[in-house]
Amino acid sequence: MAIRGGFLCSLACLLSSIAVTAALGRQGDALDKLRKRATTASSSDFDAFAFSDLTSRLYADSGSKENDRIVELPGQPAGVDFDQYGGYVTVDDRSGRALFYYFAEAAGNQSGSKPLLLWLNGGLPSLASSSRTSISMIWFLIPIVLPCAGPGCSSFGLGAMEELGPFRVMSDGRTLYRNPYAWNSVANVLFLESPAGVGFSYSNTTSDYSKSGDRKTAEDAFVFLVNWMERFPEYKGRDFYIAGSSYAGHYVPQLAYTILQHKNQSTAGAAINLKGIAIGNAVINDETDSRGIYDFFWTHALISDATVEAIHKYCNFSPNAVEEPPQCTDAAQEAIQVLGPLNIYNIYAPLCFSSNLTSPPKKPSIDDFDPCTSVYVNAYLNDPEVQKALHANITRLNYSWSSCSGVITNWVDSPSTILPIIQQILAHGLQVLVYSGDIDGRIPVTSTRYSLNVLNLPIKSPWRSWTINNEVGGYTMVYAGNLTLATVRGAGHEVPSYQPARALVLINSFLHGLQLPA
Repeated sequence: MAIRGGFLCSLACLLSSIAVTAALGRQGDALDKLRKRATTASSSDFDAFAFSDLTSRLYADSGSKENDRIVELPGQPAGVDFDQYGGYVTVDDRSGRALFYYFAEAAGNQSGSKPLLLWLNGGLPSLASSSRTSISMIWFLIPIVLPCAGPGCSSFGLGAMEELGPFRVMSDGRTLYRNPYAWNSVANVLFLESPAGVGFSYSNTTSDYSKSGDRKTAEDAFVFLVNWMERFPEYKGRDFYIAGSSYAGHYVPQLAYTILQHKNQSTAGAAINLKGIAIGNAVINDETDSRGIYDFFWTHALISDATVEAIHKYCNFSPNAVEEPPQCTDAAQEAIQVLGPLNIYNIYAPLCFSSNLTSPPKKPSIDDFDPCTSVYVNAYLNDPEVQKALHANITRLNYSWSSCSGVITNWVDSPSTILPIIQQILAHGLQVLVYSGDIDGRIPVTSTRYSLNVLNLPIKSPWRSWTINNEVGGYTMVYAGNLTLATVRGAGHEVPSYQPARALVLINSFLHGLQLPA
């Protein structure tokens, strides 16, 4: 069986999380209906993020920055020119809930002059959101393995070790090598494993794992930030950005909105100087996200004309749809059977056909992403010496570290659209970057463009190419209200994995408030 680096899960997870929700009929009519629904959604989904009193959970952590300092990671290369930290921050003392973080300060001893960036990943195997209606049960019937977009995967194991962190793991599962395109060359980068039950993060109250959801995740992340800044007070008031991919299309805007709510109501919120958010290949609006998947499949010659026409004709993909006619389920089955042998996260990427480590290690290449990377990372992070150096797994969890959680059993709330929250963030004058690797089939560029069209924002700067090293790095346009859309050419779902140099140009421009280079 082929193995994909990170985000492995059953196909039941894949489609239960996207819920096959496309608005059908003519595109213009569908978008008009979606705009009305999304832009008037001061709904229970949106209002669930009303201000909560978190006072009792703030400043309750007694950890120490110096105790979290990582002297050296096993297998670390020579010449590391930045400080790194790892450890736990308590977010709920009563339940014993603590989140694990890894922090790489800016390289070249530039931590004092660089902004702070928090990175969040999504993703989770075999977990359906109980707050959504799963309407395309056909996806549960097909016994093949594909990755899932969320929620519940590790920002450390995926984000730091496979995407944008300072190190990658070699094929022996023991040795690290530098990532020359690491984002800590332009920022101090904080990776948070969230919610509890993901990676090394845990709760002493096991019922927490059956009560996970968007709101709880946002509140815990906010408490984490406040308590973490008590441990690292030099970052209070520092320019602060939040970025993430996949289901972090929920996490990132929701955390930003939570910060904004607390901004004027507590000194804790005032210490967080939020400037903007960036989300990549992100889940933000179920109807258009899912509609865009099928259109991407068809435009990339993955499914037939007859299949996509049947889906357009017979499937009712609104979030409230309950039943599908047999013509719809038959077409969905045809689509997934065709997609079976592919890596849905990068339709042109090779697959990993081996779970074996190699000794001596293969010569690595940052520019040619190894599809077996998750195998190496899994071995490295389950090494007791590595965990000791990271100050991780201090409670001796009764399960191994994995890239996606196997202990979270239920997800209790997940709004079908995040667009109203994005509108609120824009209304507060924050910078918003929405980027998309253009060969991702999971949350493809078509989905992202359809979703942003629902906002119906005026265009400030028209569609154009952006460049790096005299080559097209992707395409971009800027909307009124400080929202930028950018594609990254040749990148899959995890943009920094497949196009690390282009991803670095992208985030560097964002952090400096600049348009991408023409």
